Amino acid sequence: MGFNVWNILTDVGLISLLLLIGMLLRAKIGLLQRSFMPASIIAGILGLAFGPNGFGIIPFSNFISDYPGILIAVVFAALPMSTPKFKWSEVVDKVGALWSYSQIIMLLMWGGGLLFALILLVPIFDVHNGFGLILAAGFVGGHGTAAAIGDAFAQQGWEAATSLAMTSATIGAILAIIVGMVLIKSSANKGYSNYISSFHQLPEELKTGLLPKSKRSSMGTETVSSISIDPLVFHLALVVLATTVGYYLSQFGESLYANLAIPAFSLSFLVGLIMRQLMQKAGADDYIDKSVMSKISGSATDILVAFGIASINLTIVADNLVPFTILIIFGIIASYFFYKVVSKYYFQENWFEKGIFTFGWITGAVAMGIALLRIVDPKLKSNTLDEFGLAYIPIAPVEILIITFAPLFILNSQHWLFTIITIGASAVIFIFSYSKKWIKFKYKENA
Repeated sequence: MGFNVWNILTDVGLISLLLLIGMLLRAKIGLLQRSFMPASIIAGILGLAFGPNGFGIIPFSNFISDYPGILIAVVFAALPMSTPKFKWSEVVDKVGALWSYSQIIMLLMWGGGLLFALILLVPIFDVHNGFGLILAAGFVGGHGTAAAIGDAFAQQGWEAATSLAMTSATIGAILAIIVGMVLIKSSANKGYSNYISSFHQLPEELKTGLLPKSKRSSMGTETVSSISIDPLVFHLALVVLATTVGYYLSQFGESLYANLAIPAFSLSFLVGLIMRQLMQKAGADDYIDKSVMSKISGSATDILVAFGIASINLTIVADNLVPFTILIIFGIIASYFFYKVVSKYYFQENWFEKGIFTFGWITGAVAMGIALLRIVDPKLKSNTLDEFGLAYIPIAPVEILIITFAPLFILNSQHWLFTIITIGASAVIFIFSYSKKWIKFKYKENA
């Protein structure tokens, strides 16, 4: 039987069931609460275990591996419509140290991971030249970036990239919590922390994921009247339109130049950015509610994560197990070095809180960083999260450029050039940081 629209409904329905089960398990099982595992990852692991790549009990279609590629385009299309305006001067003045620290780590995880693989793993294990990108795609970017990188490489023939990147993201999220909790306990015993709390002292909603009535808030504001069009449909229409145009532009570009296949998610982001600019010029930007757009992006990400993990090909992972394991170990060591050494020189105050947050971010994406931060700073007195929110605004375009062009560098045999650019840019930012006195070669032993 061929694929039809009912297959989409059943696939989405089955993954929705797993998401609800994941939510229930997180709310009821203490071990999962302590792991801070999102329901989407639990759902994905269940889908992997009982789906076509596991015991074959859950009747997914043969197209579940295609959904992440579509959903990441939706996420990127919504991104420019959900981010606030900013002035570069605000970033420099308020969070220059955190910006430069985070930007350097991100660049080095991409460039350093690739360099490590090119020097060691490619010659010994004969893996793909882009193998090293799997580390940052999974660790720093999380499942969304893993889907983007995997889809970009899959379009050019390296289909194993998707399963490897998704596995990297899943392992990264688990290791972020396991290693992060060990670091927190060790550092707390040494008196590095300012605001430490135990797991039992955390608010119940952080453990179960369920908000009590007193802490619930609105998901967004209605900006158009439902007598004309439902506000949610209006926002969805903008996102889906940007996604669709991005896809067609990607197909059109590939038809003109087969070796210049710009991913649909990148073009969807560009189209979304243009749409927002046009709406601003027309005075219609106020009709876009940033919270609603953020929820659309977040919803697509949750479904993406669940489908992405469920579609991992374990055979591919097993075939690359040794070089993949070595790459992951390298990533953990590099992340620990930044946390233990570099963060002390960048942050004269609250280095432990900012360092552990960044450790969680560069190993298991931002969500894991927030989970670790809420343990060491439950009332967010260190302002780490607020500062990172501002610092990440100029980091986001750099990340999008890397995700877009990194596969193109590799596929055009410019892998060494990519490492030079990323590591060189890190060196420039480091020198700039030193000139602005954001980094000091002395630190306080306590936090």
